[in-house]
Amino acid sequence: MFTKPTRWTKSVILLAAITAVASCALIPNAGPNKRQIYAGSVQRQGDAFVVDVNDRVTRATAVTPALGFSEAFKSAATLTPDVIRPGDTLGLTIWENVDDGLLAAEGVNSTTLEEVQVDSAGFIFVPYAGRVRAAGSTPEQLRNIVTRQLEEQTPDPQVEVRRLAGDGSTVTIIGAGGQGVFPIERPSRTLSGMLANAGGIVTEPEITRITVLRGGQTGTIWFNDLFRDPRLDIALRGGDRILIEEDTRSFMALGATAAQSRVPFASQNLSALEAIAQVGGLITTLADPTGVFVLRNEAAEVANQVLGRTDLVGAQRMVYVLNLTEPNGLFHARDFVIRDGDTLYVTEAPLSQWNKTVSSLIGGLTPLTTIDALVAE
Repeated sequence: MFTKPTRWTKSVILLAAITAVASCALIPNAGPNKRQIYAGSVQRQGDAFVVDVNDRVTRATAVTPALGFSEAFKSAATLTPDVIRPGDTLGLTIWENVDDGLLAAEGVNSTTLEEVQVDSAGFIFVPYAGRVRAAGSTPEQLRNIVTRQLEEQTPDPQVEVRRLAGDGSTVTIIGAGGQGVFPIERPSRTLSGMLANAGGIVTEPEITRITVLRGGQTGTIWFNDLFRDPRLDIALRGGDRILIEEDTRSFMALGATAAQSRVPFASQNLSALEAIAQVGGLITTLADPTGVFVLRNEAAEVANQVLGRTDLVGAQRMVYVLNLTEPNGLFHARDFVIRDGDTLYVTEAPLSQWNKTVSSLIGGLTPLTTIDALVAE
């Protein structure tokens, strides 16, 4: 004999159907939930280590890019403007103590030679004095050399030597700001002076990096550190190439965050809390604050320290868990350092999953009385 199901029996059947749909992962999700991430851990025969973040973990993982100049850069002496070098541009004025001189026009007793270039071999040409070696001499020494050479041609010559540009060297600046080839002059013999001479930078100072390439050496610093530490304001050398670039580091934000995208770093040292704020925070109606994950490939040295092991070799897949509901959760998120290439993933709350499950079955989360009416039919 067929017995008509009671209202409570129908309710149980409906709830069982909802649970079955949810457990079968038929509901659209932004990614795995917290339970699924834990299920993929090494501890459960998965391929990633899942680690709860605490004070010890924040200290072990606080690895930031090491930027700076080597001692070879910092110990280089400032180029002196007194020594003439190949590439310098000089100006010479020669006075002759006669009315009809060798160089001067009739009625004029002085001759100006403008923009006399010191050639690659270090010589300049002066009429009636011939080819004169200038490189390695100071302007005063060169004045004496040219005077002696001309004394054989004209009585009591007076010579003035002026440096017009350069210390015999130029640097190349490329990147955000003034670009071009600039001579090393008295005001621009150091890195900060040269950057100012080229027009400064146009990127955000907090995330601007300055790289100097000199022969086979390369050094990179943060722009702000250039003014915090005088030792970084290095003396320049001819042929230096200076690259001005915005920080290229970024992280991925996925899951129940206000923005899901590749996000560039907004500061030199970015914490997990700052990263969350940078993407607009968590979606309060969706996010599970106990399921904030940071995924990265960790170097074996750091992974061994985090896990208290010594046997790991090569990069390890690590999943760091932040629980923002714990008393120290926000402090841990503030102290945990985000690195280039990290993935910040926020899981959805169980209630959000439940709502989507119910919505998929009955067109939205309805009051219990509506469910009762549904199962009573």
